Amino acid sequence: MPALTRDEAQTRARLLDVHHYTVDIDLTHGADHFRSRAAVRFSARIPGDTFIDVKPTELRSATLDGRPLAPDTLDGNRLPLPDLTAGEHELLVETTMPYSHTGEGMHRFTDPADGETYVYSQLFMGDVQRVFAAFDQPDLKAVFELTVTAPTGWTILGNGIATRQDGAANRWTLAPTPPISTYLVAVAAGPWHSVHTEHAGLPFGIHCRRSLAPYLNADAEEILDITRRCYDRYHTLFDEPYPFDSYDQAFVPEFNLGAMENPGLVTFRDDFVHRSAVTDTERQTRGMVIAHEMAHMWFGDLVTLAWWDDIWLNESFAEYMGFQVLSEATRFTHTWTDFGIARKGWGYDADQRPSTHPVAPLPEDVPDTDSAQLNFDGISYAKGASALRQLVAWMGEKDFLNGVNAHIRRHRFGNATLADFIDSLARATDRDVHAWAESWLRTTGVDTLTPVLGTAPDGGWTLRVDRDGTRPHHLTVGLYDRDPNDPARLVARDHLAWDIPAPAAEPGVGLPDGAAPPHLHTAPGPRPALILLNDGDLTYAKVRLDPASWETVREALSGLPDPLSRTVVWNAARDMVRDGELPPAAYLDAARAHLPYETDIAILSGALTFARTQIADRYLPAADRPAALNTLSTIARDILRRTEGSENGDGQGLRLVAVRLFIDSATTPDGIQDWLSGGSVPGGPLLDPELRWRILGRLAVLGATTPAAIEDELARDPSATGRQGAATCHAALPDPAAKQAAWDALFTTDERTDLSNYLFNATAAGFWAPEQLDLVRPYAGRYFPAAVALAARRGQALADSVGRYAFPTPLVETTTLELGEECLRTADPSPALRRKLIDQLDDLRRALRVRGE
Repeated sequence: MPALTRDEAQTRARLLDVHHYTVDIDLTHGADHFRSRAAVRFSARIPGDTFIDVKPTELRSATLDGRPLAPDTLDGNRLPLPDLTAGEHELLVETTMPYSHTGEGMHRFTDPADGETYVYSQLFMGDVQRVFAAFDQPDLKAVFELTVTAPTGWTILGNGIATRQDGAANRWTLAPTPPISTYLVAVAAGPWHSVHTEHAGLPFGIHCRRSLAPYLNADAEEILDITRRCYDRYHTLFDEPYPFDSYDQAFVPEFNLGAMENPGLVTFRDDFVHRSAVTDTERQTRGMVIAHEMAHMWFGDLVTLAWWDDIWLNESFAEYMGFQVLSEATRFTHTWTDFGIARKGWGYDADQRPSTHPVAPLPEDVPDTDSAQLNFDGISYAKGASALRQLVAWMGEKDFLNGVNAHIRRHRFGNATLADFIDSLARATDRDVHAWAESWLRTTGVDTLTPVLGTAPDGGWTLRVDRDGTRPHHLTVGLYDRDPNDPARLVARDHLAWDIPAPAAEPGVGLPDGAAPPHLHTAPGPRPALILLNDGDLTYAKVRLDPASWETVREALSGLPDPLSRTVVWNAARDMVRDGELPPAAYLDAARAHLPYETDIAILSGALTFARTQIADRYLPAADRPAALNTLSTIARDILRRTEGSENGDGQGLRLVAVRLFIDSATTPDGIQDWLSGGSVPGGPLLDPELRWRILGRLAVLGATTPAAIEDELARDPSATGRQGAATCHAALPDPAAKQAAWDALFTTDERTDLSNYLFNATAAGFWAPEQLDLVRPYAGRYFPAAVALAARRGQALADSVGRYAFPTPLVETTTLELGEECLRTADPSPALRRKLIDQLDDLRRALRVRGE
């Protein structure tokens, strides 16, 4: 399927105005296919030729202005529309379409828990043509009017309010949309369990498959309360009212992303309907995604990018607003701590790989939709949100929101570019936003900020901040002393506002009130025990600690009072390990000393995840791994002892993090087998399905369970997540036959036995294990050609999965690197797989450097 190029899209946009789609979708034609009929009204400004995008199993008919178009003119996914005259036209296209099992197009899922079937659309960037014929580009907005025929007993959800047609129990009409882009059209169909309410005069609803009904009901009030609070907060921030007729949120199965911002019908992965115990931080994450997707209703849906080079405008803005609005409108007031420890590293890592790109790439650097797909990464989300947070700190929230509101007013129901957005901000402030945008949005890489300490002539101390990089930074420097009554506790002496101008900036440019940049801070008396750059985490940069400050945090990190300050320190330690400036063992020592006393669940989880998955599994030689796992198990035991008898939410959340860590770090089966047999952790919690599968998966890795035991657990939990858990466990067994069976399931060439996206990911997650290097090493040579063939056959979503989840990550060996480099040179992997392999191989090189190999 050829990718749409930017030049083709611009040519088509100059030729056409698209007015209206009347789309009929029939879901009653069996388990493999459905039918669609699209009537498209459009006008041509001048005579010319163009095409419409459609990728059917069968093109049943096509007529242009009543004149038949020969089906054999369909060229791949393009139906030519030759010899258009200037003026109005109507195109009618009838197709038979395949259901998807990869989360693209019209995804179909049958719930193993009860046999019920659900379908939903995911039409992002090139996938609308898998459902109906469309001029598939974001700047050809139109009104969409859909009807859906579904099996009796199903409910239909869509962008507008759905009603049953008179006399037809299985035929539904969706209210016409305002002008929206093709990729935002949405349909979800099935026997949904729904909870309805009304807010601000609009119908609100949340929906899930029936087997998840008890779990959705348990959290319904929390989900709806967050939704209402965020809705109200956005109406205080944005002048433009919510632009659609309803607000539905559907938690759908096997969804590839966190969520999708379809106007009026946001779709979420149904992992957010929690079947098992979760921490408050995980509840906060769900709330942030709700707030993130709601921000898109204005920024993305009402005002939409013109081409995919500006995808950051959608995602960075929604990411920033999601964290900010959740912290302002709900009980989750420490969202930026979670962002700093759990999201920001995603941006830092992506920005240091060969595949890095600017937050806002030049249009010519995004020549087609294939290249655009590659930019949905930590740069477009986490780095872009960090840049916006820095922008707000620099120009002020009031001016920022004034600029945003002016932008929305100017471009409502239309399309806009980066230049439009920056112009709107520039009119709202006297700051040079254009220069800021060039420094922050058009460049790549991460600046590094290092404190340089000296002695003042009068015996005091001096501070200079050195920058390795090119961006201006507005930040805070925290100065801390040891508490004289408790040396393990730190108290703030002062917080310095610090501005680092761009290297070529003239005096005062980019600084408050034209002030000269404070290149040197001089203070009397003894230096602080800790000098913390970027305290409060307002800018995006790696920071370093001077030796005396590192000694302080090594001894007193858990005594630093603000969780955001502790986040900055843990991120600094993380970056120093990754850059080879801090031994991995020193990070583990700090974790052992301070994480048992950490009270913030997000910090505890984030720091332990890095220690477990990167340090223990990748950065330490295999011989040192058991000792690292034992250290992590000791941390888990300490947390469990400290929280024993705890009944509050934070205490229970800390226990849950510790239980997961203890399971994942077990080097012998005894303790966790006792938990599984007894159905509980001593002192709690009781084992729910997630913990039972987690223990069984670890027992499988250790060779301490059997296929029969896995099947018994699946009989106990025959849900979709149970099937995924069983797939992971079977693939994790240290048995040659089990590995071969898992490999065959992953890389089959038979479409009838292709795994769905979630079952593929689950099987891949169990296949490679650091405990089984000798067993899986022979598969490394087979992986690369198999991955190339699978990605070419199954497309974008599976290419991402095979590069992300099925890569031989534990094989931190030069042979793996050489095999991967040879694949990139000679095997011509698809763009999506190539990008994943480039990133994985760069991470492998980094791990080898950290190991000193």
